[in-house]
Amino acid sequence: MDRTTTMDRGAARRRNRDAPDTAASFARLAELPAGAERDRLRQELIAAWLPMAERISLRFRSSGETPADLRQVAALGLVNAVDRYDPRLGHAFETFAVPTIAGELRRHIRDHAWSLHIPRRDQELRTAVRAAQTALGQRDARTRPRPAELAAECGLTEDEVLRGLAAEGVHNTLSLDHPVQGAGDLPLSDTLGGLDPALDLVVDRQSLKPLLGTLSERERYVLYWRFFGNLTQKQIGARLGVSQMQISRILSRTCARLREELLAPATARHTPAPG
Repeated sequence: MDRTTTMDRGAARRRNRDAPDTAASFARLAELPAGAERDRLRQELIAAWLPMAERISLRFRSSGETPADLRQVAALGLVNAVDRYDPRLGHAFETFAVPTIAGELRRHIRDHAWSLHIPRRDQELRTAVRAAQTALGQRDARTRPRPAELAAECGLTEDEVLRGLAAEGVHNTLSLDHPVQGAGDLPLSDTLGGLDPALDLVVDRQSLKPLLGTLSERERYVLYWRFFGNLTQKQIGARLGVSQMQISRILSRTCARLREELLAPATARHTPAPG
């Protein structure tokens, strides 16, 4: 086999791998000044390498993004690669463009493709665990790898592997109308818990807190023992040395005043009393 045949086959492999020979065009692009001729050559180079960018986008088809979006992001990465590539450094364009395009796709998926945002570290753990699952599956597809095996494969701790496994499946969320298997095909919304009635009290309690500070010490003791200590009015009266009737009046007067102040407009509530 002569050298010419070997070179021809090498060129054919480059064409099959959608990597055209554009070294001369890039060298010329680097020398051209800004203008119509340079813009035309730049567009030709982008078009020539676009099939490679689209092929790289296929690697990320399981990310949850649509193929059209992935192709668009890959094309953007290709444009950045063409604009930043310097042939005078002596590196082939392909070796510079592939990581540039792949990096653009990874950033897009990291920032936009997750329905539920999780920390970047958990996203990285998920990627590492998936790669380990693929590698172990290729060696032995009969059994599902255990967390300890995954940890040994990707150099992580078992806790980190479990975090990566927990991050699986968060690219896409289910609709509330999605039928739930095993629940009579009820929609997901019908299997969720109801509203906690105690939530309605949160605002009232927070609004009441500053008003309690305006009460006298005796009034606060009476309210606390009655509503939190579960003491009767007679027991409270015995502690304070007053009659049950007096405790009843204190409770009625205090509760009425708090209710009135709680229902008053905010501006009136914070208006200082005349001196």
